[in-house]
Parts: sequence; structure tokens; C-alpha cells
Amino acid sequence: MVEGAISGPARGFWIIGVLALVWNLLGVVSYVMQVTMTPEQLAQMQDAERLLYTDVPAWATGAYAIAVFGGTLGAIALLLRKAWAVPVFIVSLLAIVVQMGHAMFMTDALSVLGPTAAIMPLVIVLIAVGLLLYARRARASGWLR
Repeated sequence: MVEGAISGPARGFWIIGVLALVWNLLGVVSYVMQVTMTPEQLAQMQDAERLLYTDVPAWATGAYAIAVFGGTLGAIALLLRKAWAVPVFIVSLLAIVVQMGHAMFMTDALSVLGPTAAIMPLVIVLIAVGLLLYARRARASGWLR
């Protein structure tokens, strides 16, 4: 090896990888909290808000699970420097689009929660796209095997 040559990814790669893992683990926590809501917790909500949680079809809940667990797996693969991080992030992004599509266009979420309720879904999609693009760049740079 040439003296001074850098082998492997730079420090920023590891910072982004850890932040990606933390972000996706927060998604897992959010998912678990949503699917384990007790009747008492649901009873404390206004009727319209409660319906946003109780009337979710199984396919949308499944998309949510695939999105957060897929994103977490993708972040782990990124940190392990595995090229399969890219297809896992693709699956996670697709699941996010399905989940957010349901929430934004097939429910009354915007009228119940207000227009600011669209901000977080947009942020989630943008971060997922960013992680996918970053993983693709890392693969193209030879950082992923």
C-alpha cells in the first residue's frame, strides 16, 4: 500500500451509518408504540384521531413494518459495509411510499391533524432517498462489498 493512501471509507461514512441506524431504530420504536397502543391510550384520543390508528388496513401496517425494519437492516448492512444495503434501502423506500401514500391520501390525516402533518412524512421520504443515494455512492466507491 502506498504510504498516506486511505483504505476504506472516511470517518463521515461511519457517522452517516450510525445516524442512519439511530434514525431507523427510532422508526422501529414508533412502529412498536403504534401497534401496541392499549385501549386506554386510544380512548384518550379524539374520535377522528383514534380512527387514524384503528382503521389502518393490514397492508399499510405491513408496509410500515417493512419500512422501519428494512431501513434498520439497511443501516446495519451499511455499517457492515455490505453491498446488499442498496437493495434493502430500495425495499424500505418503496414500503415508505406505500405507507405514507396510505396515510396522506387514503385517510383524513391532513384534515384531522392539520397541514403540518405532511411535514414528517416528507422528511421521512427525503431521508430514505438520501440514504439510498448514499448507499449507492458508497457501493460505487468500493466501500461496500
